[in-house]
This record gives sequence, structure tokens and C-alpha cells, in this order.
Amino acid sequence: MRLKPSRRAWALALAAAILVLIPGCRDLTLPAPRDKASLAPYVASMEIVVERLLQLAEIGKDDVLYDLGSGDGRIVIMAAKHFGARGVGYELDGELVQRSTEYARRAGVADLVKFHQQDVMTVDLSPATVVTIYLGREANLKLRPALQSQLRPGARVVSHDFDMGDWAPDAVQQVLEESGTTKTLYLWRITRPKK
Repeated sequence: MRLKPSRRAWALALAAAILVLIPGCRDLTLPAPRDKASLAPYVASMEIVVERLLQLAEIGKDDVLYDLGSGDGRIVIMAAKHFGARGVGYELDGELVQRSTEYARRAGVADLVKFHQQDVMTVDLSPATVVTIYLGREANLKLRPALQSQLRPGARVVSHDFDMGDWAPDAVQQVLEESGTTKTLYLWRITRPKK
């Protein structure tokens, strides 16, 4: 059904008003606009997906997690709060970095996590034992050489919804969200020593 221009404008205005009036609605449902340097739009992962992603990575208190494209920080914060891991989020959007830092403070894990406004393609990945990614297949393929060359043997890489081309995952897991949508999680373990 196509709306007439006046009805379409009214419908868009109503949708915008709903987003303003319902707290957190925009954070959970709509991708935030990104600039041209961005590898992917911001789309928040549901809590069940974040939890399963971290379980798949077998994250623990001795791990250092790097979240590439960390959005509002929910992966890094859950890793610290529920698994005791230290974490660093890298995000291009400065507003999301500020929001993440505030969320970490409220969650009581500010001593375990940090967030940086930085292009993920420029991050030194070598300190990480776990890397999480929810960017897109093209971005994954761009990051793959750095992941394979910089991470130490035993490090784990987990991607939400997107594979790494012909780099075969060590595990694939399906997660059913409350909405009925099925998400796919991929795990790779670094086995080759750095050259």
C-alpha cells in the first residue's frame, strides 16, 4: 500500500515521535547513521546473542576481549560483569564511546573496561585473547589478515552473523532471539604462530 505524500509525511512524523517518546527504542531497533569511514551501521545485538557469543568464545577472567565496532559497549560490559574478563571496545562514533563509558560506570565495571574512538582497521590486536565482531562480511574480510597475523595461538575470534570467506570456522552456533529471528555465531581459534 502506498501512502499519499501528506499521509507519508504524517506517518514519518508519528514514527519519529514514537522513537523520542519510548526510552531506548532507537538504541534497540534502528541503525544509527555512520560516516563514510565506517565499516558497518550500528545495530545493537540482543542480550541473548551477546551472552551466547561470549559463551562460544569460552571467555573467562584471564581473557582480554577486544570488541571491534563496539557500539554501545554491551559485549565488553557483559564480558566484564558476568565473566570477569577485561575488555576494550573500539568504535568510530564518539557519541557511542561516551555512552559506553557511562554504561560501564553504571554497571560497576569501569575498572575492567575501556572504550576508544578509533578506526578498527588501525587497532593493534596482539594483546587480545578474544576478539568479537559484528560488522559485516566485507569488513570481516578486511580484518581477517590482521586477525590471523597479530593474534597469538589460542586466541579466539567470534563473529555475529558474518563469516570470513574461505577461513573455515571451528564452530557455528544458531541462536533464536525472542522475536523469532535466528542469528548465526561463528568461532575461529588461532592455531598458527605469528610469522
